[in-house]
Amino acid sequence: MLLPDKIYLGNSTRPEYLALKFGNRHGLVTGATGTGKTVTLQTLAEGFSAAGVPVFAADIKGDLSGIAAMGKMLDWQVKRAEEIGFTDYRADKFPTIFWDLFGRQGHPVRTTISEMGPLLLSRILDLNDTQEGVLNIAFKFADDNGLLLLDLKDLRALLVEIANNAKDISVQYGNVASATVGAVQRSLLVLEQQGGDQFFGERALDIRDLMRTTVDGKGFVSVLAADELMRSPRLYATFLLWLLSELFEVLPEVGDPDRPKLVFFFDEAHLLFDDAPKALIDKVEQVVKLVRSKGVGVYFVTQNPADIPDSVLAQLSNRVQHALRAYTPKEQKAVRMAAESFRPNPDFSTEEVITQLGIGEALVSVLEEKGVPSIVGRTLIRPPSGQVGPILPEERRSLMANSPVAGVYDTMVDRDSAFEVLTKKAAERQAAEAAQKQAELEAKEAAARAKAERAAQPRRSTRQDPVEAAVTSFSRSMASGLGRALVRGILGGLTRGR
Repeated sequence: MLLPDKIYLGNSTRPEYLALKFGNRHGLVTGATGTGKTVTLQTLAEGFSAAGVPVFAADIKGDLSGIAAMGKMLDWQVKRAEEIGFTDYRADKFPTIFWDLFGRQGHPVRTTISEMGPLLLSRILDLNDTQEGVLNIAFKFADDNGLLLLDLKDLRALLVEIANNAKDISVQYGNVASATVGAVQRSLLVLEQQGGDQFFGERALDIRDLMRTTVDGKGFVSVLAADELMRSPRLYATFLLWLLSELFEVLPEVGDPDRPKLVFFFDEAHLLFDDAPKALIDKVEQVVKLVRSKGVGVYFVTQNPADIPDSVLAQLSNRVQHALRAYTPKEQKAVRMAAESFRPNPDFSTEEVITQLGIGEALVSVLEEKGVPSIVGRTLIRPPSGQVGPILPEERRSLMANSPVAGVYDTMVDRDSAFEVLTKKAAERQAAEAAQKQAELEAKEAAARAKAERAAQPRRSTRQDPVEAAVTSFSRSMASGLGRALVRGILGGLTRGR
């Protein structure tokens, strides 16, 4: 039943297989909460890993971590295997690398501000069109002046520089209003409070570390701990889109390989499209369409097919539909739409069956020979071979300590970038201004002394009277204080950013 060029999914009136050569044609796993989507995701991930295909998957609830531990052959698993005639079923475990944007439950995942780019960063920050325009100007200004944007303090320093030189920059790049810059700065502060300061920086993730295989030919499963990340859903969705874009940009064209180079599971996929501007949806559609030729399969996991825009949905060829509920007119419409997306089976009504499916049961349609979708089958999904449910924290720590990327990303690197360059520039400018003010003050004092000497009696005293001393002291204090205040005004935010 286990074949080298296919992944066994389960049984309908026949065994249902996903052909590896169509694994990069993308897919969709949908169903209401509690219907078995996570177990199906694990089954698919195990199948790809066993076939030598690396996998990246977000772990929303922590349950997917069990893929790294030997399965326990629970009663329901054994019973399901017997029910579908899965005679080759056995316990197994799969090579796993744990990742975490916050570095707590996995190796830290970072990228740089420059790599993220203004479009995706605007999405994270929830900027309006005017604010996004200023951010585009900031990136262009940084590129033209050779300023590296690695982390949030680099971007904050750049925005301070733009605000302080808004008049000159507006002439060259377009209008920049201080109020708009301030609004972007406030959004950056919110992002930092959500943990964005840990995500942006170096060492940045090397995509090749997601595409590892073991010496015995299994693909590593990269599991992103996303339970805490889900508190910042916009950051979660934008990060995964950035990762998908990076795969597209970095990987070479391979056409249609005999198996994918990487399979990417996007859980809670609706978060990517909720309130997304059309420009972003167009980008997602473009990336999904083109990344196939790089050998990357993208599988969206969500509750309802209606969560995915039609332009993207049309590109998802391999589908597993768990049960949907239909209590309201809106839900009934969603069920009807889901049913219409399958190739009909003359033996049953797809629309009716969708609402009747049990836990672990799904409608399955995948690409067959010549890339034609199979007739939809009511399928009992095979049980996973790995552990179902989360592993213990100590097991996770042990796996992290012995993973192939242990020690590579665990320490943040802070090299000279825009923050350091602009801080030095501002300090030099302030020092020059302070020196000029001091020289002007000393020149005035010298002139005052010369004038006093000419007007004084032959045996005049060279000491200042109390009023002159007070004036001179006040002038010096004002000049020194002005210099210090100016430094704080320009560098204050940057210093706190450090």
